[in-house]
Amino acid sequence: MRRILYRFLGYLSVTLGAIGAVLPIMPTVPFLLLAVYFFARSNPELEKKILDHPHWGPQVKDWRDRRAISRSSKTIAIVAMASGAVFTYVTLGHPWYWVSITILVVAGGWIVTRNE
Repeated sequence: MRRILYRFLGYLSVTLGAIGAVLPIMPTVPFLLLAVYFFARSNPELEKKILDHPHWGPQVKDWRDRRAISRSSKTIAIVAMASGAVFTYVTLGHPWYWVSITILVVAGGWIVTRNE
């Protein structure tokens, strides 16, 4: 029963990561890290499939092994969050854009301070 739950959570994490690959407001790699965690406990073949992916695999491995984020990934994340803040300002305006600004400052600050 536990393996089924882990597999379900792994698929859910991959789905959220796929959405994040398209939408600038959602992250991708954190959800793939969760998926690797869940698949390691339910289906090692699916874990290997993520780790062997040509684009996402190296980022997941870097974080898992060294707690590192590449400089290009940091730049893309900050630009995406800044774009989200601008989009929030244009569409929702005051006071809602402060939520996006807060996310940019807190999450962006954390991302920038990670190893490369």
